[in-house]
Order: sequence, then C-alpha cells, then structure tokens
Amino acid sequence: MVSRRTFLAGSGAVTAGGFGLLPGLPATAATDPAGAASTNPGASPTGGGRLLPAFARPKHLHYGDVSKINGADQTLLTTLQGVVNRSRPELYFSFDTGTMSTPDAKWLADMRLPTTTYRNPLDLVAKYRHRVRGAIIHDPAVPDSLNVATTLAGLENAVVANAEQAKAHGLRIVKDLRGMFDDDRVKTYRWQLDNLFPRVTHKLLAGLPPTRVVAVENVQWKEIARETRQIRDSSNRGSYELDVSAKLGKEAVYVRFQDSFTDDGWGGSVAEITVKANGVQIAHFLPGTPEEEPFLFDGVNSSIGGDANRFSDGGGYFIYKFEPPAGTTSLVVTATMWNQYLVTATDTSPTRIEPFAYFRDYVVATKALVSWLPPGGETGDLLVEHFAKYPTLAPYMGWFANDVSGEWDGVDLASQGGSPVIAADFYMNGTVHAGFTAPISSRVRPVRRINKPKNKVYLTLTFGEGDNIQYCQRHMRDLWDDPKRGDAPANWTISPLLLETGPGLFSHFQRTATANDLLVCGPSGAGYTYPGSWKPAEFTQFLKLTGSQLRRTGMDVVYSYSHREDEKWVLLSEQIASGFKKHTPLKGIMQTWDGDLLTVRQGGLPIVGQWGAPGKAAEYKAALDVQVAKWDGKKPLFISGGINAWNWTPSDISELAGLLGDPYELVLANTFFDLLNRVI
Repeated sequence: MVSRRTFLAGSGAVTAGGFGLLPGLPATAATDPAGAASTNPGASPTGGGRLLPAFARPKHLHYGDVSKINGADQTLLTTLQGVVNRSRPELYFSFDTGTMSTPDAKWLADMRLPTTTYRNPLDLVAKYRHRVRGAIIHDPAVPDSLNVATTLAGLENAVVANAEQAKAHGLRIVKDLRGMFDDDRVKTYRWQLDNLFPRVTHKLLAGLPPTRVVAVENVQWKEIARETRQIRDSSNRGSYELDVSAKLGKEAVYVRFQDSFTDDGWGGSVAEITVKANGVQIAHFLPGTPEEEPFLFDGVNSSIGGDANRFSDGGGYFIYKFEPPAGTTSLVVTATMWNQYLVTATDTSPTRIEPFAYFRDYVVATKALVSWLPPGGETGDLLVEHFAKYPTLAPYMGWFANDVSGEWDGVDLASQGGSPVIAADFYMNGTVHAGFTAPISSRVRPVRRINKPKNKVYLTLTFGEGDNIQYCQRHMRDLWDDPKRGDAPANWTISPLLLETGPGLFSHFQRTATANDLLVCGPSGAGYTYPGSWKPAEFTQFLKLTGSQLRRTGMDVVYSYSHREDEKWVLLSEQIASGFKKHTPLKGIMQTWDGDLLTVRQGGLPIVGQWGAPGKAAEYKAALDVQVAKWDGKKPLFISGGINAWNWTPSDISELAGLLGDPYELVLANTFFDLLNRVI
C-alpha cells in the first residue's frame, strides 16, 4: 500500500454528557458470541485462539441489490444486517452495479446457499423490524454523529436512520442525536470514548468515514490542460494559466485535477493556486493549509506530498470549487503544478455527499466502537488514547483519512499502540463472510526445486495489497478470474486474517490456485503494521499470532513493511528479523525498499528489498535491464519485483514473461528463497 492496548472493564452505566442508560438496557454489558464485553481483560490471542468475534454459519440468505439506492438507505440496511446477522447471518447485499459477474454476486454463488431475492431490498426492513428495538437517529448537520449512532445501534440492537426514514418504516426512536453534538469532531468522539467505551467490545476498534462522495451522473467536463508526456521527475514544474471562462454562467466553476496516465502512479501535483475573476484575485492558497479549505470541494481521493503538494494518482482526482462574482466574464486559475496532470472543468456540481454505509454490519454485529480520527493534531492525540484503552493485538478495522496525515501516520500510531490494522472500510457483507466456513489447508506448497543455482537473474513478481481484506474480496477476485492467470509464475499477497474474516475467500484462492500461483502473507503478517514502531514485548505477541496464522494457512513467505528514516526505507533490524525467524515458519522476507537492490541475511533469514518500476510490461522490462546492466554475471542475481495490483493484471504478467529471455528466470517466491538460502 502507498497509497495503512490496556483493557478497561466497566458496567453499562454512563454519566458524562447527560446520557444515561436507555430504556430496556441492563446495567451490565451483554456477553454474546459476537464478542461484546470480554470477561478476560488481559487476554491476547497468541496461542492459537480467535482474535476476532465468531459468527454462526449461514444457512439461508435473503438477498437484495443495494447498488442503486442512496447511502442513507444503504446505511439503514447494513445496520439492520448487523443486528440480524449477529445471531446467524441471514442478510446479504450486492453493492456492485452490473451482472452476476460482480464480486458480491460471485461470492454469493460460490457459497451455494439457498437464497431468497428481494427486488426492493428495503422490503427487508418490514420483514425484520421485529428483530430491532428501533432506530438511532443521527444528526445530518453533524456527519460524525453517524458513527456515534452506529456504535449505539450495536449496543441497542437498533438501526441507524434519519428522522424521515424512521417515520417511513415505522421504527420507534430509541435515541435521537439531533442537537446533541456540534460540528467539533474531537468533542464528539471524546464523548463517545468517555461514555460508550465501557459497553463496547474490546476485541476490535473500527475507523470509518461518516460520509462518502458520490459522483453525479452525466456531468459534462471540458478539458483545459493535459500533460502528454510521461513525466515523473518534476521537470515540467511551472506556473500554468488555466482559462476556465468557458464554464462561467452558473453559480460556480469546478476544476478537477487528475492523472493523465492512470497506469503508472505519477499524477499531477499542485503546490499553489491563484484565481482571478476579470483580473481581480478572488482566491490564493497552498494545499493543506486553512486557506485551501473553503475551495477544496472534493479531496478525498488525494493526498499531501512531501513538497506540500496535493496530488492524486491512477483513477483518483481532486476538485476545487470557485464562485466568481456575478457578471464575471473571465476566470483564470493559475496553478503551480508538475508531472502527469490532466485538468478539466465543469459548471455542474459533480458530486454529492451521502452516508458511508460500508462495513457497518460488522461494526454493529460485534458491538464495536467506530470513530473517524485523522492521525494528526488533536484528532491524532485522541486516536492514541483510543489505542491505549484496547488490549495488545486488538485490531483497528477500517481505514484512515487520505489527506495530510493519513495512512502512514495512522498505521504508525496503531503500531505504537500495539494494534495491527485491517483495511476493511469497503469490506461488504463481513458478517456473512466471517461466518461462512470453508476448508483451508495448512500444507505448505512444495518448492519447485532447482538443483544448482546458476549465474542467472532470478526474478520473482508479487502482487501487493493483500493485507487489505476488501481488496482480497473485490479487486483480487477480478484479477484472479483473468484467463491469463497461471500463464507465468506470480505471487499473491493475501491476509491470513481471512481465517476469521473470510475463510471462504481464502479457501477459494487456495483451492483454485494454479501451479504458477503462490499465496504469500501480506504486510506485515497478521495485519498491516510497521514492525519498527512496536514496543518489543508487544511485537513478540504479534509475531506469535503471525506464526500461528501462517502455520494454519500454509504460508512461509511474507511481504513486510519496515520503517522510514530520512525519507527512506530502512532494513529490518536484527532483532525484528530474528523474531520472525523464532516465532514464524518463514523461509524469507520481502521488505519495503527503495534505491539499489537489497539482498542480505538478517536474523537468520534471507531478506530482499522489494523493487518496482512504473508503467506496464515493456517499461518494466526496460527498468529491469537497467538493473541487470550493473551485474557482473559472476554469481546469481536475485530481484524481487513488486507489482501494482491496481494497475496490473495477470495478462500483464504474462506479457512481461514473454519479454524475459536470457539471463532471466521467472520463479515463484518459494523457489526464489530456496535458491537464495543456498547462496547467501
């Protein structure tokens, strides 16, 4: 990915904030198979026990396509799904627009369970209304109240709804959050932590955005500027005048910045914006500053880079909104930008904001606390307090804000707090997949052994992103179904935590792998984490958990993150590497790296730096040739090549394999490390 605790037990009583026990709720927190209120506050699952709450196996699923309904109705249904599926999964939804070839439909078909289809999925509210106590009403004026409402819905066996939905579906109001909070995120989640933490499960902590951005259909964009060269070195940095006057005439003009080459990850970067209407300045700001905020219409798919630049790669984008004075006839945006930019403009609001519905079934069913705390500043301080309250190894499930302080800082804080991260914010029907059991083999794949290492270039290629269980559920399934898969050797990172969150998914990939597919553990073991950021004693617990999960899934290679110093990845320490050697069955580690090729033995294990190159097959091969040109040919050269799972497919791997003649030999990671172990 580029682009990822001490137990406090207590009763259900809450005092601060004027929020007492709700009618009908017992004074002690409930215990149930979903894992609410653990009775062993110091327990850490390092001895082969479960890490996460268990679910019963589904027997019959009531199915509905929710891809066309709005986020508010999706949220109503996913929180209903959480309450219903807690005892036994019965509700399953498709979030994909399309035919039965979409991931949700494929997994449903693979389960081979009896199903009842509902043309109108909202009919399920009436069918299951007797199973819920009513609705928790969130405050549309305070987006974060949706997360508080979700936490309460799990505790109160209720759904999350707005007032109109509750009335339309005949749901009594269990608690109305309107007017209870102002738009201060820290105060809102401080109230939740102080008042609801004693009652929620302490097996996991969730992080979900309260809202999502939805594209409006049929918006007409006009191209303003495009970089037609694949520039990646900022050599085209300059001040560009973007005349968007053609889109004047309505209340606002929306200017979108995208990546002109979506397959290599070097989208346009913006460092400064000035806007003039009829020659008079109406806006000037730098990205990531308070001055930018009034104009940033949609930045969720972008990030702030090391040069204080806003950028977005691949299919991402960011949009600014400018409202010129009435009568404006000339509107010019001057942008300091570089790399592969594509700038377009429209006069129509291109997106709308809706509640973020995904993964809420799992949060409600497990009675988890869910928040959305960007890891910088005051919100980051509060996030640290959250981690401190949970037992070591309690996972953080969901994701982090993408902006100024996002994945890197979020995963780092979680690592410091002893919490592995499970990217799950788009993991759909988690309550069903966690309960659907399927055979998973503990047998390690036999090595395709090469008798004697030759003076060749041994190359192994690995798809990334496998720590991300929503990727495993969705995009990996699409990649896996590529008819070219198996033409050439490829490693696939995957999360061993699917043992508990989606055993049917893991089983499918394991059972249908060809001789040229090898499942390897995604970063950095039993969850996405940075080993160097952990307290040593807690990291030992993580390694023991990782070892248990790897033995149960038959994996013996891991892709691990290290940590960064002076903006560069560093070698995993002797202590960390020896810990992997002692507590896991690993035969080798691929680790994050930049710069020259890395091949070392550390802590008794061979470690290679993950090398990568932009572009597709031909460009990747050319970059490999540059590395090989430095080789003296006197001993084997080992290259562990990372593959961008969002831009590449097995067809691309097949194409690259066809370009590899002498001195290359493409091998799976187990053969790669078997050879390397005999050389270093």
